Amino acid sequence: PLRARIAERLHQSGPTVSQTVARMERDGLLTVEGDRHLQLTDEGLRLATRVMRKHRLAERLLTDVIGLDWELVHDEACRWEHVMSETVERRLMQLLDHPTESPYGNPIPGLDELGESGVGEQFMEGVEPLSRVAAPEEGRALVRRISEEMQKDEVLMSALRRVGALPDKTVTVVTTGEGVLIGSAGETAEIDLDAADHIFVRKL
Repeated sequence: PLRARIAERLHQSGPTVSQTVARMERDGLLTVEGDRHLQLTDEGLRLATRVMRKHRLAERLLTDVIGLDWELVHDEACRWEHVMSETVERRLMQLLDHPTESPYGNPIPGLDELGESGVGEQFMEGVEPLSRVAAPEEGRALVRRISEEMQKDEVLMSALRRVGALPDKTVTVVTTGEGVLIGSAGETAEIDLDAADHIFVRKL
């Protein structure tokens, strides 16, 4: 990714991102390529995978055990991912019956490092963005994943929960003049095409 895109996604200033990039480059976690793209080193990827694994395990705990509302879980897990030890991770794997996906359907990476044999699907395996699947005629789709980017939008996530657009649930979808109408059991919500890019489904 480019620094500007990172700054936009993380809502940080350009100088802050540049300082962080310089520190990570100094520590051998990433390299700055000739076209200014950033590339994680093997060590950087290893550490990033660990953080993502902790984050998604925290999401499962917050959802499955604590019962926090679905739309609030992502932000809370962002706090937990930096303080969770590997000992706690291993205990969570047992407590949560060895999950391979987050509550949003996203694969939990790096499980082999915890001695887990069950490895989930790759992120894009067997799925397409809702924006590509929806058509002017109503169809059905199986929701599989909600991207990290969408998880930050509590209002939209709450709407998806209200209409039953949850991972491994079947929904009806149809394009409208403004975006995509998605729903189930008589409840619907209209989302714009940018949001539909971040919902990954399997067409039925």
